[in-house]
Amino acid sequence: MATPESHAAIDAVWRIESARLIAGLARITGDIGVAEELAQDALVAALEQWPQSGVPENPGAWLMGTAKHRAIDLFRRRERLARKVEELGRGLETQAPIGVPDVDAIDHHIGDDLLRLVFTACHPVLSTEARVALTLRLLGGLTTEEIARAYLVPVATVAQRIVRAKRTLTAAHVPFEVPSGPELTTRLSSVLEVVYLIFNEGYAATAGDNWMRPALCEDALRLGRILAELVPTEPEVHGLVALMEIQASRVRARIGPSGEPVLLLDQDRTRWDYLLIRRGLDALARAEQLGGVLGPYGLQAAIAACHARARVPEDTDWARIAALYDALSQIAPSPVVELNRAVALAMAFGPATGLELVDALASEPSLEAYHLLPSVRSDLLARLHRPEEARLEFERAAELTQNVRERRLLLARAAACIAEKAPSQPDD
Repeated sequence: MATPESHAAIDAVWRIESARLIAGLARITGDIGVAEELAQDALVAALEQWPQSGVPENPGAWLMGTAKHRAIDLFRRRERLARKVEELGRGLETQAPIGVPDVDAIDHHIGDDLLRLVFTACHPVLSTEARVALTLRLLGGLTTEEIARAYLVPVATVAQRIVRAKRTLTAAHVPFEVPSGPELTTRLSSVLEVVYLIFNEGYAATAGDNWMRPALCEDALRLGRILAELVPTEPEVHGLVALMEIQASRVRARIGPSGEPVLLLDQDRTRWDYLLIRRGLDALARAEQLGGVLGPYGLQAAIAACHARARVPEDTDWARIAALYDALSQIAPSPVVELNRAVALAMAFGPATGLELVDALASEPSLEAYHLLPSVRSDLLARLHRPEEARLEFERAAELTQNVRERRLLLARAAACIAEKAPSQPDD
């Protein structure tokens, strides 16, 4: 009989093995949807058998062997793919029994298979939302319910995204392969974008009652580390890993005792995880050694490194950060980069310098509903001792954000502006 302990053990195995299992099955079947169904069938078999027999010595090989047997049954039932049935049958005949798996035979293609799965799940033919959901499902091992809970959307919405994504990949005849030549750069960019989107949603939740969702940060970090092992010569992969490692080092310090946000300059830096910082700095060094000139993720990692190296806020090298943002704006220009550059300039050369750049962004259409624009502006106005203007901007930022915790913080800062202004008012 299954127990909570056995279910927990099987769940842990699934988290570790599911991506490799689906990747191997996708190579065999040529269809991600079918591969996931077969993997789920193998999981059901494990849930039925392992509580009585115990977890096998090599659970990944057990799951793969079970799934391959079910693949043969599936192909036979459909009365097609006779050649594949024959190939699979020959392959199984040469393998050891499931109880004593041939690890080398199972793992021979695993690195290539995982890489193929990464590039397929993040294919540009899919919408951004679909790429994120499919990546978390296939590579992160998350259930549909877990993805929906993380992104605060209905389970049915996530399920529909995943189903449509798999159908789209099939209809578009997307090959299960690693791209080559110029296409590799384009497709790798899509992969890195998806991983960082997942990380960012965990690092600064766009909506809901929680300021952060650390589990998503962990999922993204795991995906990034896997990717760095699979394509070790790509500098931007190491740049992204460096960025995530360093930012993740601040997780414990970003949340106060009651779950409230704690901004960077107010954080207790003794609570930062310096092991993650060292890992991040090592990854940044690898990116620099491989590429010479840093790409967008590498530059952002270098910015994060400036903060990480400062044991107290006053030691932060804001001039270098401003210079790094200058470089980032040259190779990856965007209004958000300009807004961050304005903050760096304000810290390095005074709030008036930063406010001039922020005001120039006020008419940017893409920032019209972006709450951080008035949030940054309000902070600069407060530093320039213009409390009434700052209050209005803090309140505007609070109206725009969808995150409850952030809204409370912004409204509290607006109230502080009123408190600052009050003593200077004439008596009634």
